[in-house]
This record gives sequence, structure tokens and C-alpha cells, in this order.
Amino acid sequence: MTSFYSEEELSKLNLKSYGKNVLISKNACIYSPENISIGNNVRIDDFCILSGKIEIKDYVHISAGVMLFGSSYGIYISNYCGISSRSIVYAASDDYSGNCMVNSTIPDEYRNVICGPVVLKDLVQVGAGCVVMPNITLEKGSAIGAMSFVNKSIPEFTIYAGIPARYIKERKHTLEDLSKDLESKYR
Repeated sequence: MTSFYSEEELSKLNLKSYGKNVLISKNACIYSPENISIGNNVRIDDFCILSGKIEIKDYVHISAGVMLFGSSYGIYISNYCGISSRSIVYAASDDYSGNCMVNSTIPDEYRNVICGPVVLKDLVQVGAGCVVMPNITLEKGSAIGAMSFVNKSIPEFTIYAGIPARYIKERKHTLEDLSKDLESKYR
């Protein structure tokens, strides 16, 4: 017995599109499936929430308990990315400064929603328990350490961690060679 949707069950989810070898847990919650595109070789584990506009490319793993709130601005996850358990990615968030009211039941004239697309480029890894705010790009090969708060874009092939996330060190470019080798063997 498996906890992942079968091919037949996947076709009934009404996703915008999905590729081959897609594993989505039956314990994941998917809202607005017509706005969600999923590539090949993608795994989405138990207790994940996918909501709003989301595009996931190839060879991506979304670990247990990850929440992706794409709103209308979108979350774009490129090839060979991973988001570790209990991380949250927001494409929209209320302004908590006290200058306006918060939550979706309040009329827009009393709110200030901070929004923008979130982009994870190829070979990005987000550690466990991270929060990624709206209008952020995690450039190619970047990695975010566990329990980090990402409130600014991260340069390519760097490691950032902390609250807020700060530069730790460079990340090796070996990943590019490994991804090219994988593609030559399996695509």
C-alpha cells in the first residue's frame, strides 16, 4: 500500500499540468489545483499545503509539512531543488507594522499586503523550518540553513543562515556537474 496518489488519482486532481514520476501524498492539501504545474520526478510528502499559483520544475522534493502559499504572484521552483520539512514560502504576507490591519477577513482598504513572486532557481536547497518571505529570489545553487528567516534575495552558490538569514560561505559548484551527469544518463 502507498500513501501517494496513483496515476489515475493524479489525473482527477485537476492540476494545471503534471509530468512523469510525480509522487504526491494523499495527506497533502492542494488548493486551486488549476493554478499548479508540476514537472517530472517530483515528490511532495505528507502534510504539505500547496495554495495559489505554483510552478514546480523537474527533480524537486517538497518534504513533509512544507507550506507553499503562492497567492496570485506565484512560487516558482526550478530544477533540482529541495525544501526541507516544516518550511514555509509566502508570495504574499500582511504588513504587521501596526499601520494597518491584518488578515484576509479585513477589507483591502484597511490592509497593506506585501507581495511578489518567490523564485527558487536551479539547485537551491532550503533547510528545515525556514520561512521565505514574498518577492525573494534564491539564486542558482544557493542554500539556506535550517531555521532561517529569508527576507532578502540570496546570491548564487552561497550559503545563508540565521534570523534574518546572513551570509555564511560560498557553496561548491560541483552541483552543476552532477546535474549535467544526471541529465546525460536519465533524460
